[in-house]
Amino acid sequence: MSVDWTQVVTSQDRANAENDARSDAITVERDRRLRAGFEFLGTMYDFDEVSKSRITGAATLAGFAMGAGAKAGNFFWANPKEGFAWIAADNSVVAMDAPTAFAFGQAAAGHESAHIFAAFALKAMGNPTDFADDKWWP
Repeated sequence: MSVDWTQVVTSQDRANAENDARSDAITVERDRRLRAGFEFLGTMYDFDEVSKSRITGAATLAGFAMGAGAKAGNFFWANPKEGFAWIAADNSVVAMDAPTAFAFGQAAAGHESAHIFAAFALKAMGNPTDFADDKWWP
């Protein structure tokens, strides 16, 4: 006697697969939007993985400098021979004192957090098909 081992795919299996695929697509959309950069004080900045790491480092250094007494308006907080500046997405150079560099890091963290929670909310609502619409994202 032979047994027919044909797998039966139910409509629930299909729905689960579609839901999983949409969840993955939401993650891809989230990551695309993160990498698109963020605005800080009217200027756009890159936010790829390397930029994110550099921003985190600069903000940490700025926090330590503030703890050591660096004040607003002092652009030589990171290096006494050279003022601190950041290259924006448009390749303009933006001078930053320690409080501004620290706030810059906070803005970058907020950008990331807002997108992570937006994606989480989309997945929690059952992965709507229009997940790429701007109405869902910060």
